[in-house]
Amino acid sequence: MIFLHKKVVLFGDIHQVTKDICSMKYVFTFLLTLSISVAFAQEKDKALQKSNDFVYQGNTLIDEDFIAAEKEYRKAISKKPTNAVGAYNLGNAYYKTENFDEALLRHIEAANVAKTKEEKHRAFHNIGNTLMEQKKCKEAVEAYKNALRNNPSDEESRYNLVVAKECAKQQQQNEDQNKDKDKKDEEKKDEKKEDKEKKEDGEKEEENKDEGDQDKKDGDNKEDDQGKPKDDKDEKKDGDPKNKNDKPEPQPGKLSPQQVKNLLEAMNNEEKKVQQKINAKKAKGKKVKAEKDW
Repeated sequence: MIFLHKKVVLFGDIHQVTKDICSMKYVFTFLLTLSISVAFAQEKDKALQKSNDFVYQGNTLIDEDFIAAEKEYRKAISKKPTNAVGAYNLGNAYYKTENFDEALLRHIEAANVAKTKEEKHRAFHNIGNTLMEQKKCKEAVEAYKNALRNNPSDEESRYNLVVAKECAKQQQQNEDQNKDKDKKDEEKKDEKKEDKEKKEDGEKEEENKDEGDQDKKDGDNKEDDQGKPKDDKDEKKDGDPKNKNDKPEPQPGKLSPQQVKNLLEAMNNEEKKVQQKINAKKAKGKKVKAEKDW
């Protein structure tokens, strides 16, 4: 009953509580509820203790057998999910093996379930370390700031924050330079594309000009000296080998028709001259009859 009185005093004056308890049944119910609460608290303490035991086992195995240690840490988390120590130590184990993705997840888990400022400080500090390994300096800056909010006196977190800020600044400069470079490259690419298009347009214009000049030339060929269109019949006549005005070129070893004609005319002329001479001789040798005398 002394234990009961001490506990009841926490909720109010003992005399007021005594007045509220009107029967032994109420007293029994109250005691039963209190006993269950105490038992539940003791059971929670046992789960926490068991979780810490698994963490301890993992710590003893981590240097020799990572797989076995990882199992013990997972048991600790399963036994008491709100025990930040289990997730924190498992995160450290992943960090040592350079499995930074898993390490980051476990340290974030530890920060979420941490109950004390010191637990939160340790978790955020290691989150910053893991992010630095992943070259995520800007995010690491925020992690170290959270670590210092929970423990402003930690010099290691403060030093890491300075390093992270410098790293983030350098990364931002590099990012800006890369953006400028990409912009210039894009501008050069656009200029080359524009020059190529201009060149292609120039070539097309030159080609169209040549076609126009050719069409004009063909049109000029169809015009006479006065600029009038030539008659197609004249073209055909000019191209007809039977045109009288055309003089076919003589072929070697063969007389042209005109040459044959000229030779025939010459021969005829010579024949006529010969015949005239013969006729003249006959006329000279023939006796002419005299006129009759009276």
